[in-house]
Amino acid sequence: MKQFALPVRFGIAASGSLIAYFLILSLFELHTNIFYSLFNSVITGFAIYEAIKYERIQNREGFSYGQGFKIGLITGFIATLIFTIFFAFYSTEINPGFLEELSEAWFSTFKDFEAIVFFTAAIMGFSTTLVLTLAFMQLFKSGDDIEKKTG
Repeated sequence: MKQFALPVRFGIAASGSLIAYFLILSLFELHTNIFYSLFNSVITGFAIYEAIKYERIQNREGFSYGQGFKIGLITGFIATLIFTIFFAFYSTEINPGFLEELSEAWFSTFKDFEAIVFFTAAIMGFSTTLVLTLAFMQLFKSGDDIEKKTG
């Protein structure tokens, strides 16, 4: 369980940041503009990068590509899962008119708009997590990882 403490901690911090960013946008009535959600990738990416970096600092000798990759995926998946749950709660309980506003602004042709929005939020987070984790692990890859594969 101790091996999951670091990514859980960073995942929770990232989800808190994502929620705060969304709520700040909602204060200025900007939360229906999908282009602002692109910054979610920056928030999630920062948390993934920091989690991998912190693990590498803590465990320099035992750090491996696979371990860093796992840390990044868990961090991003936890952040995405918590944010998606919050997003579903916000749009159904706190501001029930939000999805209607969003659909009028962007997707007025979809019938099951709620399901599409929640699915899209989750898929965006998971795909961002995968891509950024792969990218960041290139920065943290050591020569030992290359030697293990060739040697």
